[in-house]
This record gives sequence, C-alpha cells and structure tokens, in this order.
Amino acid sequence: MLTVSFEQMKKELVRVLRKNGFTEQKADECAQMFAETSLDGVYSHGLNRFPRFIDFIKKGWVNVDSQPELINQMGNIERYDGKLGPGNLNAKYCMDRSIQMAKENGMGLTTIRNTNHWMRGGTYGWQAVNHDCIGICWTNTGASMPPWGSKTNKIGNNPFVLAVPRKNGSVVLDMSLSQYSFGQLFEAKRNNKSLPVDGGFDSEGKLTKDAEAILQSGRVIPIGYWKGSGLAILLDLIVSLLSGGLSTQGMDEEQPSQNAFGYACSQIFIAIDPLKVSGQLNEQLIDETLHYIKQAEPASEGGNVYYPGEGTLMKRKKNLKSGIPVDEEVWKEVQSM
Repeated sequence: MLTVSFEQMKKELVRVLRKNGFTEQKADECAQMFAETSLDGVYSHGLNRFPRFIDFIKKGWVNVDSQPELINQMGNIERYDGKLGPGNLNAKYCMDRSIQMAKENGMGLTTIRNTNHWMRGGTYGWQAVNHDCIGICWTNTGASMPPWGSKTNKIGNNPFVLAVPRKNGSVVLDMSLSQYSFGQLFEAKRNNKSLPVDGGFDSEGKLTKDAEAILQSGRVIPIGYWKGSGLAILLDLIVSLLSGGLSTQGMDEEQPSQNAFGYACSQIFIAIDPLKVSGQLNEQLIDETLHYIKQAEPASEGGNVYYPGEGTLMKRKKNLKSGIPVDEEVWKEVQSM
C-alpha cells in the first residue's frame, strides 16, 4: 500500500485549503487536524474525508471566512454561534476556551450552535488531555439511525468523547452512538471487508455484517440497542437546549441537501482541570486501574485487551515511523485539486 509522511500529507492539504480561500493560519490548523486523524489510523475521517470537505466548501455549505461569535457568558459557561464555519476549526476553538476556563476556575463548558461536522471527535479529547485536562464533548447530527423498535431514521448517531490525561498514555474514548460510524461503513465498503460484528439491517430487515447492505438500507443499529437509542436522544436534547441550536429534527429541516451531513449542528465541550479541583491528578489510580483491566484473560488465543486510546497511540507511533497508509485514488484526487 502507498504511504506518505505526515509532513507530506499536511503540506498537500495546506496547499489545497489555501487554494480554497483559507488564510495561512486557518489552513495550517485545519490541515494539521486532518493529517493527525489519518496519522492516528482514523482514515475515514482524515484524508479520505477531505475531498468531501472541499466539496462542501465549494457548494457554500461551509463558510471558510467565519469565526465563532460569542453569544453570552455565564461564569464558566460560554455559548457561541459557529456561523457555519469549518467544523473542526470551530470545535478546536471551543475546546481551547473550555481548557482556558478550566485552568482558571477548575472547569469550563462551551457550547456552539450553527456549526459544521467536526470530523474526528477524538481530536478534541486528545486536545484536552494534551493540556492535562479531563475532556468531555459531543455533537448531534442529522437523522442517521432509527430509534429502537423502528425502521425509520429519526435520531442521530451523535458522537461522544470522554478523555482522561495520563503521562504514560492518555485514556480517550471516541465513539458514535451507532455500532459503526458511517465513515467506518464507507471504509469497509471501499476495502470490500466484512464488519467484525453486525452493524445494521439489510433491506429485508435482517442483521448483517455487510457494510454495503447497511448503507443501502440506511438502517444502522445503535450501540447497546435500546440503551444506545435512548442515549442518542438525550444527548441531542441536552446539546440543543444548552447551545440554543438545532436538534436532529431541526437539522433535517434546515439542511440544503440530504448529502449535507453535519450541517448546522450543535456541540458541547467540557474541560476539567484535576489539579484545580482536587489538587492532583492521581496517576497511580489510573495506572492501577488500567493494569487491572489488562490482566483480564483474552477471549481468544493470542488476543489482547486494550484500554480506550491505546490502539490510537500504537498506530500513531507506527505511522510516524513507516508513513501513513493512503488510498491511492483519494491521494491522487487531493493532489489534483
């Protein structure tokens, strides 16, 4: 498989972003996040998502000139309007503000409405732990999943992130509320691979590991079945209420096209500084907990037990050394932009 270095990928992405109206600083920040996502092995939301991002800009669904606008502030809470700007830049800005407030007062909470797809949600969890903060964030999405007991898409897969800092490898959980994100389904289809476990229903209503069949039916399953369905509904309600933004229903009604996934969504970013709250970050507790978990006997011979974020760190190290694997067609498409 073709591989490229992190620096080469970022340089190429910066070039394309500058051609599409980004300032030098914005292009550098945006390209950094896309390249880091591929570096960490989340290829579906890194380079492979980039052409779609550029397409949304050209269609006018993403405003490259927008900056988050402060709506109001109440103590450690700030609310912003994203002005339909680049979703990853808006999200980075909001987590930065939450981290700054956490460093001053122990905790910061920022909401943003009228923003766009934030790409990889884990980016903002890693952002928090890189500043020694606990991070919590989530976004709503357009309807992409049927509520449990239904076959009509009415709820979002509403990605949710939890992150805990640790010197020897932070613990970061990045998950959508569907069993597989749509990015993962498209990757499985692209590579003609079967899913490890059932990810949704086919057109006949049967559970399947066939990503293409799930994409055709549009019926992904929520994590934990009815539990994931309920969690998706509550995350949508909380984020839209606190941000004053659109819910999943509102996004579906406002989006300019069915393909404009992630358009005008609402998001929450929470940062907590353990040093401010309790006077220390109990590294011993974290290490002992992870050691205890990893002592569990693997379910299969030769298998491993990983904590959330451990696989990301391993892929990051490997890809920095050997180069980032890229889809040749996507790489050529980006180079031709």
